[in-house]
Amino acid sequence: MAGAKGLATLIRLAKWNVDEKRRALTALQAREEQILAEIHAAEVQLAEEQRLAASDATGIGAFYGAYAQAWLDRRAQRFGQLAAVREEILRARDELAEAFTELKTYEITDRERRKRAQQERDRKEQAFLDEVGLTMHRRRPTEDTEG
Repeated sequence: MAGAKGLATLIRLAKWNVDEKRRALTALQAREEQILAEIHAAEVQLAEEQRLAASDATGIGAFYGAYAQAWLDRRAQRFGQLAAVREEILRARDELAEAFTELKTYEITDRERRKRAQQERDRKEQAFLDEVGLTMHRRRPTEDTEG
């Protein structure tokens, strides 16, 4: 059954591939969450800076404009990173789906191969038992000759 060993190897490799794709997807999703957390933290920080600038009577509020522009630039950069990560997540999901489909194909093929092999063993066993029964029937003395 060299084919069965080869198929078992393919299944093992396909499972490994699915696991790798899952890990990659999980890492990308963690990166997405990190970027979202950074965006949220920056928005909280901006609100705090706005509050301080509005309540400042010493003139430090004049620097708020530069801060706000830098904040907008960082925000745009983070949203760009978020969009890129989300594209990668979509690709990773597609790759995971393909890897999973490949694994399932191998597993179904293996299951069908095993089922056919069992059916063949059952057929041979039944043929053997039929032959034994027929042989025993032929060797048995007939009841007509005993009487």
